[in-house]
Amino acid sequence: MKVQAVAAWAVSELAGNNPNCQDLFAQHNIIRLLVGHLAFETVQEHSKYTIATTNKATSIHALVIASNKSNANSNNKGNEDEDKQSSDQIPHPMGNQNPNQMHNVVTHTMAMNPRPHNGQNHTKTGVTHNPYHHNHNNHKQNHHQNHLSLSGTSIKGRELEDPETKANMKAMSARALWQLAKGNSPICRSITESRALLCFAVLLEKGPEDVQYNSAMALMEITAVAEQDTDLRRSAFKPNSPACKAVVDQMLKIIEKADTDLLIPCMKAVGNLARTFRATETRMIAPLVSLLDEREAEVSREASIALSKFACSDNFLHLDHSKAIIEAGGAKHLIQLVYFGEQIVQNPSLRLLCYIALHVPDSEELAQAEVLTVLEWASKQSWVVQDESLGTLLQDAKSRLELYQSRGSKGFH
Repeated sequence: MKVQAVAAWAVSELAGNNPNCQDLFAQHNIIRLLVGHLAFETVQEHSKYTIATTNKATSIHALVIASNKSNANSNNKGNEDEDKQSSDQIPHPMGNQNPNQMHNVVTHTMAMNPRPHNGQNHTKTGVTHNPYHHNHNNHKQNHHQNHLSLSGTSIKGRELEDPETKANMKAMSARALWQLAKGNSPICRSITESRALLCFAVLLEKGPEDVQYNSAMALMEITAVAEQDTDLRRSAFKPNSPACKAVVDQMLKIIEKADTDLLIPCMKAVGNLARTFRATETRMIAPLVSLLDEREAEVSREASIALSKFACSDNFLHLDHSKAIIEAGGAKHLIQLVYFGEQIVQNPSLRLLCYIALHVPDSEELAQAEVLTVLEWASKQSWVVQDESLGTLLQDAKSRLELYQSRGSKGFH
């Protein structure tokens, strides 16, 4: 498993540095292998995630040496009947002192290139023999047993590993899925069609720190793709889906706790899913609004961006979400951020303030908070003028507020 963990790390590095590798890995069934490691001892019936032994690799390590095994297949036709009889029984990975798979690779390589010796080669009984013939026959005899032993490594062998190795394997598997999922809809679909979302939910709650972080980053990338892919969003993140509900519940707990490295990826993931929530599903609004009043600028910025995805015009339920943001006290926090926040916070905060002013211009809370004055001040700032889309949104929001507040000014003061 230690070798498999390193292989999973290598997959994550290759996929992260060269996105062209993503589809190549997917073609070799890497997604199911990685999800299988996540599911092992995480959810029940984890055996569903193991790969059938027939004509398929049985571990990440097996993918590396699959080409060697394919070269030996032509010499094993005579063993087909024996394979069928014994395929139902998988021996212990170390049963009968069989050499491990890497030893077989070395043995086979040495057999293909025998070293010359001075004089003849003799057995203990003095019978001369061909070293290649002996080693090749030994490889043939052990090929079937080690094929099954490798399969056993996926189930029996993993159970014997120490907890630290198991945790590292899960961390590297989650890291690989994180990098493979970036911007790739087919891979994200493969991940979500398995029970990976449920695994991520469990690992976010109970996993070691690095497993939690990599799981959160993987969810952030998957939801980012789903935000742009309507079909993926509707199929993978249905509001009534148990896996989706489990993931959202866990991310909401992290956002409410607001004191871990998982906060920002979870905030981004919830924002990416903004268009999947019903009008009555407002429980994530208040925790995000509370993070607007955060000392760390990056946290306030991400909270503003996430809430903007709920309140923007592209969200069909923008009116309901905008009202929920106002009711949670969002206006006063946004005013403070627009006036006194750092530059990285001012822009997304003003954008969110414009959205809620545009959609709920008749809000008494906005009138009492003097949001119109804030928008007039912002319209004169250079950083607003330089952003054409924000400037247009600001003018629309200001016009709406002026219209409605002039009509109802008596009721507001």
